[in-house]
Amino acid sequence: MILEGDVKLFEAMFSVRAMRRLKPDPVPEALVEQILRAGQAAPNGGNSQDWGVLVVTDSTVKEKVQVYYQRAYDELVAKHYAERLAQMPDGPDRNKLARQIAAVAHLTYHFHEVPVWLVACLRVGAQGANPMSGASIYPAVQNMLLAARALGLGSTLTTRHMVYGAEVDAILGLPEGVKSFAILPIGYPEGRFGPVSRQPLDKFAHREAWGQPFTTLPGKSSN
Repeated sequence: MILEGDVKLFEAMFSVRAMRRLKPDPVPEALVEQILRAGQAAPNGGNSQDWGVLVVTDSTVKEKVQVYYQRAYDELVAKHYAERLAQMPDGPDRNKLARQIAAVAHLTYHFHEVPVWLVACLRVGAQGANPMSGASIYPAVQNMLLAARALGLGSTLTTRHMVYGAEVDAILGLPEGVKSFAILPIGYPEGRFGPVSRQPLDKFAHREAWGQPFTTLPGKSSN
């Protein structure tokens, strides 16, 4: 069954900000199915479809995974953020980072309370994952994030559990040769959607040579 979202594609793209404060309220199964169908429609290498999404609502499983999710935060992420914060002078940028840190910490401690997890997985074979592996699963992840946004649901792309990937995959009951590449926590957001915050386009796009501003017209000097 294909449902209709209320948000147009470009509106979703420019407002699909990371939503880390999510309500524990149940998410209707029909909406979960719509998100899954959006993920399944994504491109993947050779259309081999060596992927899968594990839908997790079992509180016991989520609580066990959250232990490793928080451990990775305590051991790595929190220290990284603390160092960044210490190096920044007082001002709007520091305040913005502080709010982001608070949201990341909130999701960390309440990760297991989010009603639905969509665990994006890929069959990696005997040789395991390689630098190209993500091309066959992350487009599906982005489709699911956009679909969730269109349906009024919040989420964020998180891969932190991969610090303890073997332990988490075992808790999730993934078979040998299948690896989780991301967990999308899905729930109704506590806050409001809004425009994503990004650097100017010339920091992202380069014309013909790296470092050449995109806005520089061909044949013209960037100076």
